[in-house]
Amino acid sequence: MEFASETFTQVLDKYKYDFNSGDIIAGKIFSHEQKGYLVDIGNQKAGYLPHAELSINNQDTPENVFNETREFFILTKNLESKQLVLSVKRLTYIRAWERIKQLKKEDISIKVNVQSINKGGLIVTLEDIQGFIPNSHLGYNYDKTQLLRQSIICKLLMANEHNNKLILSNRCALVEQIMNTTKVGHCMRAQVIDKTTFGVFFDVYGIPALLHKSEIHSRYLQNIDYLFAHNSEWSLKIIHLDSKQGRISVALNDSDKNFQAYESLPSSN
Repeated sequence: MEFASETFTQVLDKYKYDFNSGDIIAGKIFSHEQKGYLVDIGNQKAGYLPHAELSINNQDTPENVFNETREFFILTKNLESKQLVLSVKRLTYIRAWERIKQLKKEDISIKVNVQSINKGGLIVTLEDIQGFIPNSHLGYNYDKTQLLRQSIICKLLMANEHNNKLILSNRCALVEQIMNTTKVGHCMRAQVIDKTTFGVFFDVYGIPALLHKSEIHSRYLQNIDYLFAHNSEWSLKIIHLDSKQGRISVALNDSDKNFQAYESLPSSN
């Protein structure tokens, strides 16, 4: 059966698909305009892809987007021109967050790329989404400048798509690795790296492990600076491992020779 051109147009109109904002459609970029691209979406009217909606991290260039069938997210419809406004960036963002939320649910360690460094920590990317590792969640004594453009193992602490907030922890991933080979009760030697009002920190396998002041007899607390000089080495026993918070707690091993000196100190009373 043959149709006159007018009749054929009417048939197309009768069966045309009604695209809506939020739909995902297939198309092919075929023309580069001043502020964007025209996309063949199999409709009578070409879709329009603004430059800003091409890529999250500006990885795609005009040279590698032509004549490639790909999916597009419909942002809106221009009521005046009846043209669909499309986005690759938004679709990439949606799918990236789907994968990130699945990783968070599975609670597994992952590797991320360090993009930049600031005073508070590391700026990283995961699935093209920017994230942050605070200094407090890095392993002990890292030289941050050596991590730039490198990959680092982490676990997800917070993944909030609504606020586009992605917080990660290198320390949690390291503690999880330690837990694969080390159990509570394990003894080791470690050096003092810091002292605070609530205890002493030791470098235990690259993690600042806390000897809480409650593990030190009260009559010796005034002698902490003398007892636990920086870099002094002690024999410790692991009493708590927490991969969720990236924490290790330790107690003194009473077989250590330093413990004998500790015990021989006169009472401050």
